[in-house]
Amino acid sequence: MRTAVLSEPGELAVEERPRPDPAPDEVLVAVGEVGICGSDLHYYQHGRIGDYVVEDPLILGHESAGEVVAVGEAVSGLAAGDRVALEPGVPCRRCAHCKRGEYNLCPDVTFMATPPDDGAFAEYVAWPADFAYRLPESVSVREGALCEPLSVGLHVARRGEIGVGDSVLITGAGPIGLLAMEAARAAGATEIVVSDVVEGKLRRAEERGADATIDPRDEDLGEAVARHTAGEGRGGDGDAGVDVVVEASGAESAIAGSLDAVRRGGTVVFVGLADEAEVPLDVLDVVDNELDVRGSFRYRNTYPAAIDLLADGEVDAAGIVDFAADLDDVDEAFRRAMDPETVKGMVTIET
Repeated sequence: MRTAVLSEPGELAVEERPRPDPAPDEVLVAVGEVGICGSDLHYYQHGRIGDYVVEDPLILGHESAGEVVAVGEAVSGLAAGDRVALEPGVPCRRCAHCKRGEYNLCPDVTFMATPPDDGAFAEYVAWPADFAYRLPESVSVREGALCEPLSVGLHVARRGEIGVGDSVLITGAGPIGLLAMEAARAAGATEIVVSDVVEGKLRRAEERGADATIDPRDEDLGEAVARHTAGEGRGGDGDAGVDVVVEASGAESAIAGSLDAVRRGGTVVFVGLADEAEVPLDVLDVVDNELDVRGSFRYRNTYPAAIDLLADGEVDAAGIVDFAADLDDVDEAFRRAMDPETVKGMVTIET
């Protein structure tokens, strides 16, 4: 079968590999669509993300969906011909985190395209059936693949406890920021402000329903948010700021500015990965304003909700896609995806 293999930074080529056979608890999926994620681009450019280093040739890609072509002998509930979205992280199911239901925090997770585990830029993937979710007829394979970044947005909304009537600021209008906006709206947020430094991405946010957009190069983030919220956060009259800030850019200035943009007693959720692990935060500000500052890591128990939202037409995931390329053109697709104006590129795989 054909696969897209990263051998070293900047070298991504199509190679032949043996087609896998499904284990008793697995399904064999003919992959149809795979999204190009920021982590894929980071491995492509740098060969590592933090402690995860590409030491051996690695198949990239973890946002995937396709059609079941075979099932293991112990699999029930799925059959050949079913279209499925694949959740890319498989936890150990034995550790304390897994037993508490926090399986996204499992230290022994197998996660697609995270060294040393291969990903989904391949014609076929064998994957545990428990993490393959059937797609209804109204949900396309492309949308199924985008359940992965949508799941990140859903988990962010849950971590921020976004609810009916909340105001939200999202910093960063990339795939996660835009889908977090959709998740926040689905959770009941009634005012959503989006910031970014790329004009095209701000236009995209406006087209997709942002109530206001901010370019922090033109105006102070905190002051702009205060103007948009008119000092009427849930904390009372004159309490400027949004109820929840979702920091999805990883930019140091946005991380620091998030504390200025949230109301007293509000919540800040960090999901974007900064270039530097340590970014200064005003702890006195956190204490004095009694802020809840939370991290959001991947997701858990989100795929069924993501599929339901897509099936009901409550979320437009496919609308973030700028282009699709064939597997044979994967290297050019990665180069195109690095353009700052690009939100999302997809790779279509035909077996």
